[in-house]
Parts: sequence; structure tokens; C-alpha cells
Amino acid sequence: MNRNPLRRPRPHRRRSLLAASALVAAAAALGPSLSACTSGSGDGPGGGTHLVRTAMGEVKVKKHPQRVVVLDTAELDSAVTLGIRPAGATRADTATGFPEHLPAESVRGTADVGRIGAPDLEAVAALKPDLILTNKDRDAQRYDQLSKIAPTVMTAATGYPWKDNFRTHAEALGKTSEARKAVAAYETHAREVTEALGGTERAAALKVNVVRFVEGAAIRIYGRKNFIGTVLQDAGVGRPGVVDRARDGFSYDVGPEQIDQADADALFTSVYGNPDRARVPRTTGSALWKGMKAVREGRTFKVDDRLWIQGIGYTAAHRILDELRAHLAD
Repeated sequence: MNRNPLRRPRPHRRRSLLAASALVAAAAALGPSLSACTSGSGDGPGGGTHLVRTAMGEVKVKKHPQRVVVLDTAELDSAVTLGIRPAGATRADTATGFPEHLPAESVRGTADVGRIGAPDLEAVAALKPDLILTNKDRDAQRYDQLSKIAPTVMTAATGYPWKDNFRTHAEALGKTSEARKAVAAYETHAREVTEALGGTERAAALKVNVVRFVEGAAIRIYGRKNFIGTVLQDAGVGRPGVVDRARDGFSYDVGPEQIDQADADALFTSVYGNPDRARVPRTTGSALWKGMKAVREGRTFKVDDRLWIQGIGYTAAHRILDELRAHLAD
């Protein structure tokens, strides 16, 4: 679970808008997992159903669902990326409204159906969805209840497998061709950012870290096996050795007294929850923090937690690529 809005730079807004339009228009192959088994049953004009392979087995879904409820941030990003305005969506428990990096039009009229991991099932049912998208990390224990409301496509996890999950979401939404275009647009954008950072070798020589201050928990130095880790890899930047200490590749957790282990050429920080309770002032006011190379050289950047950590999708990843370029390119 992840959240909190912080400022982000405005350079390359035109590039972001062009990338976003390419996404919403939404070809590179997404792979054989996108093939679906179709049935001849009618569900309205151009209807029919198809079977989608999910973490809970095959689920019969309308070919082109119209009323979609999404119960986590990755599912929300997938819907928006593929040009679907959800009928309902959950929100982070430390925030109101939906993430600001999403185009306002993409969530206009989308109903708030409660917190991620604790959706209001009555509110979900009241929307009369024809598809629910979620994952086992958040809603495994509610699968039977959700399935009684509408066909529920559930992936095994969130975060690191976001690209595979996007394929499943695209199949469920009947948007496989748009998904191919979205992937191709992102891959092109990532290559452009690598070039803007000086090419493959120079980008790889630049060591980048991401630190998340979490209310009520340890400070997280993000590893390679998570959403932001994959975006950094796609951009071609290097990572300092500390990330290889990350438990299960996810994060290496420290306290304020070990924060110097997060040092890098450039350091991006986000906050989940209340900054004071997340120990931000205590940490960033310390001699250890001030002695780090990234801090001394003015290469620490506050970023939006709801984008960098919670975004988990191609729309968010485009925005992150733009921010990496804005902060790190010469």
C-alpha cells in the first residue's frame, strides 16, 4: 500500500501529453497470453464472451465490458491507459480522490468505492459492473463475494509483475490491440530517455536510488523487483549496490541512523502518510543525511508517492520517465 502527493517538475509537459495521447489511442506484441477463447453467447450488439486466464482460473467475461470497477492502483492505471473510464475505483487510505497524475477526464464521474484493500462491496454492487479488476494481494479473501457481483479478473500480485498484469487487464477489457500500441509507445519513450541521459553507458554509470518514508514503518530503499525498479531499469540508469540487499528484491529497510546507506549519484524521495510520523524531518536534518553525496551535490528530488510508488502502470511510467529526464539529463 502506498500514497501521498508531492510536487513534480513541469518540463517536458508536451512530451507527456504526446505520450499520453499515444497510450489512449493505444503495437509491439504483448505475447501469446493475450489470445482469448471466445464463445458465441450474445451480450448485446457486437457482444459475446471470452475466457480470461486469471490467478483464480478461467473467468468468462464480456468481450467489451462497459461498466468496470477497479480495486487497486495498477488496475486503475490499466483502465485509463486503455481508454476506459472506470465506473468505480478504490483510493489510497491516506489520500482523497484519485491520483493527480491521471488525466482528469479519465476519472470524471468515477465513483469512490472505498479504500484499497477494504472496498465497500455494497457500493461496488450498486454500480452494476460487468467486470471487476483486482489482485490477490488486496482482495483474495473477497473473491467469492466479488464474483457474485460481477466477473472478477484477479491477478496473483501487484507491483513487480505490472507488465504481465497489464496484459491480463487488456485481455479482460477487450483492448489487446490498444495494449500493444501502449507498450510500444512506452518502450520508445524509455529509449529516448536513455539517449537523453547520454546513451546506454553514461546512463548505466549514473547510480540512482529511491527512498520512501513510510508513516509507522521503516524507511525503504527500493530494490529492483517493484514497479519503480522496473521503470529505472527501462530508463537504463544504474543502481547502487545497496539495492541488492533488498529483501525479495523489493526493499532494504533502514532507520534514520542508517540513512547514509541510501547514498547515490541521485536520490529520489517520497512520503507515505504524515511526514513527521514518517520521520522525514528527523532523517533529513541529520548529519548523516547532509553528508551524503547526492545531498551535497544538490541531486535529491522530492517526488509524488502516488505516482512513483503507487502508479503501477504505463500512464504513470510515462510521467516518471519525463521526471527522470527533467532531473537527470544534462
